[in-house]
Amino acid sequence: MKTFKLVSLDIVEEKNEDITQRRIKLNDGLIINREDDRGRWVIEAYVDNIYEEYFSSILQTEEELFIQVKITKSSNQPATFIAKVIDMNVIGNDMNVIFMGTMIDRRRENIEKVLKTLLDEGYQGDELLDEFRRRGEEAGA
Repeated sequence: MKTFKLVSLDIVEEKNEDITQRRIKLNDGLIINREDDRGRWVIEAYVDNIYEEYFSSILQTEEELFIQVKITKSSNQPATFIAKVIDMNVIGNDMNVIFMGTMIDRRRENIEKVLKTLLDEGYQGDELLDEFRRRGEEAGA
């Protein structure tokens, strides 16, 4: 396993058929490449507990998210993951949120283009995620 510093975290959301990003202000964080046969990564974000309600609702629904992170330094290109919140813990005025995910592409522009195309084609919810994964596998992502 390899561990890196997490320097930014954005949640990619669909609102009114537009793709937007919710910037999560980090106090600290790390990302671990599990180097397992499924290509999974563990992402731990240490944030203010003002995000407790937001992440708690995501944890309860077990919703898969598109997230974009920057690793090691803010000038790096973002890496995009399909991830789930698997745990969260309130620690005083702060909290940690733990994600488990799979990297799907390193180029943000390509991700946004594919997502926009899929939305234009009418995909939503789980169908959107399934089709996104299928196209990613075809492209060798």
